[in-house]
Amino acid sequence: MLLLLAFVSAAIAQENETFFLHTVEKGQTLYSISSMYGVSQNDIIALNPGSDEKIYVGRTLKIPLSKAGSRKETFHTIVQGETLYRLTKQYGVSAKEICDANPGLSADNFRIGEVIRIPAARSVQQPDTVPSPVIQAPVVPRCRDMHKIKRKETIYSISRKYGISEAELIAANPELKGGQKIKKGEYLCIPYPATKAAPPPLPPSNYQLFEENKKEPRRINTVRAAIILPFLESRNETSARMVEYYEGFLMAVDSLKRRGTSIDLYTYNSGSESSSLKNILAKEELKRMDIIFGPLHPSHIAPLAEFADKNQIRLVIPFTSKDNTVFHNPSIFQINTPQSYLYSEVYEHFVREFPNGNIVFMASSGADNDEKAEFINGLKEALRNRAIPMTTVSEDATPEELKTTLRNDRENIFIPTSGSNAILIKVIPQLTLLARELPETSIRLFGYPEWQTYTKDHLDAFFELDAYFYSSFYTNNLLPAAINFIHNYRRWYSKMMDERYPRYGMLGFDTGYFFLSGLSRYGSTFEEKMGDMNLVSIQTGFKFERVNNFGGFINRKVFFVHFTKGYEVMKLDFD
Repeated sequence: MLLLLAFVSAAIAQENETFFLHTVEKGQTLYSISSMYGVSQNDIIALNPGSDEKIYVGRTLKIPLSKAGSRKETFHTIVQGETLYRLTKQYGVSAKEICDANPGLSADNFRIGEVIRIPAARSVQQPDTVPSPVIQAPVVPRCRDMHKIKRKETIYSISRKYGISEAELIAANPELKGGQKIKKGEYLCIPYPATKAAPPPLPPSNYQLFEENKKEPRRINTVRAAIILPFLESRNETSARMVEYYEGFLMAVDSLKRRGTSIDLYTYNSGSESSSLKNILAKEELKRMDIIFGPLHPSHIAPLAEFADKNQIRLVIPFTSKDNTVFHNPSIFQINTPQSYLYSEVYEHFVREFPNGNIVFMASSGADNDEKAEFINGLKEALRNRAIPMTTVSEDATPEELKTTLRNDRENIFIPTSGSNAILIKVIPQLTLLARELPETSIRLFGYPEWQTYTKDHLDAFFELDAYFYSSFYTNNLLPAAINFIHNYRRWYSKMMDERYPRYGMLGFDTGYFFLSGLSRYGSTFEEKMGDMNLVSIQTGFKFERVNNFGGFINRKVFFVHFTKGYEVMKLDFD
């Protein structure tokens, strides 16, 4: 299939250069793809009828080339037989320029169907030149030697003696062309041997070019980090949470310094959403940072991201999941996973964890009926693909009505279509009665990250119903790491953290510790090595992957939190 695609795309490239091809990957949506290439969703729909209704993993979309990128770049889909060397010749750019524009590209993933960014060829200004006078080249003698013919010598023996061919010898002595015999005592001109043209050198392989353009590893002896967040003077809710994040971050810095890590930390107040970052970005020391954490406000992301990319500084965005800058800026690490990518991870882990499931959706009839519609629709599609049975009942279903949905040969997993506490209050009593009446039947409850906020209200029921919920952040307050952190936070700041999830103090500690320890340990190779860190965080999971060859990193870590019938809370950590 891939080979066929390569030939088709190659033919298209020859006949029509108005678009390139993108193969849809897990978690991608029409919105994320349009953001990736700087085109509108309508532009994609126009070339791909039906893509507004459904796209799926593996589908190939045409992306309009004339509207993608900018004058500084273009995009190219790799086809059968192409190499990095061939692309340098085709576009008139160096291998280094292509490598720099695509930090996620390597010899290992240079393959058919991959889309890469091609920087614009630099026009070279030719200097004005004054014609130079023609200088006569030195005269080179035609004969390197004159040979006096001896008795019994032949053209063949003489040519062999001097390491030349008979044709070369005759060409230097035109009188021999008519077949005239040579005579003893005569002289022959012995020409210089003809220089053989060296065979053209083989073009360098992908591995050679990528190796040649690999950046030299650099240690970071002192990590220079900056935090740019709104530390407002007024005691509002946003300011309080930013301060809590910063307090947790400072605890991470202190912990690392006690272990010998050298860190220089710079802190800047970004002000309100209407404030400009111009004065902060003008500071000379900011250009020398190894990493920047922030901002909070969406309006501040674009200028800070542009600054980070221009100065090759890593930018960690801890909060928003809705900004699309990560799709085309290689400097960005986005902690909060975009919803479509988060859901795709949950679907994959769900069908892996419950292959023998019988799924019962409990539909909400309230105002929040559509709250989880996108998640539920995607999960249903994943279940259909794996032939896992499912049905839907009302949230008001009686125990008798619920019994009709059960199967004794499968795990019966009930999933409310809303994450609100109101629906939990409504369905938990009915499910609890059902589980008690049918103790031999497997009955489970599955839900959402916000259930962490309601755990205290429903803890016993969660255990009894063998409940699960997914989340990219979770902490068990009964475990030593959480206990120690909460104790130290209270000792440091004489207060308790905000109870809402995620807890920003823990988020600040986890992000600070992960990135600062990684940069100290791996230096400039951090991006390649961060998967080997194996840090056990307090609350936040980290599993960063590049969104494409030319963009940044998103965090795809998802946990399933399981409240077992044995009254244990287990955090299922998926690779």
